[in-house]
Amino acid sequence: MKKALLLVIALMMTVISAACSAGGGTQASGSSDDDTLTIAWYPNESGADLKDARDEIGKVIEEATGKKVEHKTTTDYIIAIESLASGNADLAFMGAQGYIEANAKNDKVQPLVVPSGPSGTLDDAVYHSWLAVKKGNEDAYMNGDEFSIDNIVDKKFSFVSNSSTSGFKVPSDGIVSHFSEKEEYKDLTPEDLLEGGKFFSEVLYGGSHQGSAVNLLTDKADVAAFCDTCVSNYVELADGEENTPGATYKVKADAAEPFNTVPGEEFKLISVTPVLNAPFAINTDTVSEEDRQALIDAFTSDELANNDKIFVPEDATGLFKKTDKERFLQVEDAWFDPIRELSK
Repeated sequence: MKKALLLVIALMMTVISAACSAGGGTQASGSSDDDTLTIAWYPNESGADLKDARDEIGKVIEEATGKKVEHKTTTDYIIAIESLASGNADLAFMGAQGYIEANAKNDKVQPLVVPSGPSGTLDDAVYHSWLAVKKGNEDAYMNGDEFSIDNIVDKKFSFVSNSSTSGFKVPSDGIVSHFSEKEEYKDLTPEDLLEGGKFFSEVLYGGSHQGSAVNLLTDKADVAAFCDTCVSNYVELADGEENTPGATYKVKADAAEPFNTVPGEEFKLISVTPVLNAPFAINTDTVSEEDRQALIDAFTSDELANNDKIFVPEDATGLFKKTDKERFLQVEDAWFDPIRELSK
């Protein structure tokens, strides 16, 4: 009897050991108890032209934590959001809306840092959501001497993704706010803008800011939403004042994909809205407190702020531009409440 009992106990210990080895414990798949940290990137930052910038960020993370970095590039916003929320990615660079969605799915997802504004503070830590039309079509969107969105009704419209802050959430809220003051559209909701037939004649999704801009420049859309920072590597100011209605931008002759098919094409801005800067966010279930603090220290350091492979000169291709005192700053969840309020 004693031998049989010992055999049963030994068998149970073997089963438990095997289950733990197979990942049956509580440790999440991306846990920083492992020797690898996985960072997810939106489609906007997943292109081959930004590989060097991604790799430099990865190098900073590796030096700060002593762990290997794996990059998860994506073709869809939802993939990056779900990866972070589920723990299949440990970090992600994402828009405010994507962060809010990931945090709503799992409150262990928290912001790490955001790029500051040119002042080096959070006071001007914004980028810009644009509504644009192809050069030559702008007269249809004028009200006297000023640009107006009154005539976007029944047009073919391109958003980025319904999880995009500046490519959907902010512009859709602006459109609803503008038109709901008119009796005909007093009951308009953001959901009415998701597909054609209710407000727009047709609705397209670019999948990335670059894709939405190309939808416009290839005449698939009459009006498109996309942001300044995501297309800054591909276009240049041709006329007017940056980030103001009426400004004209031109695709660079040597622009990388997907703009390589539309060199020299121009578009005009008809609406410009400031948006809170995008965060690097982490899953605190899979990233230890020690690693989280190491990442904050590394990202907010003077050394990184002066790293010209991360904060690149204005005329270079990269993720972040150095025009003045730009650097990364730590932020808390509540900083994103203004974007969160748009969903209420």
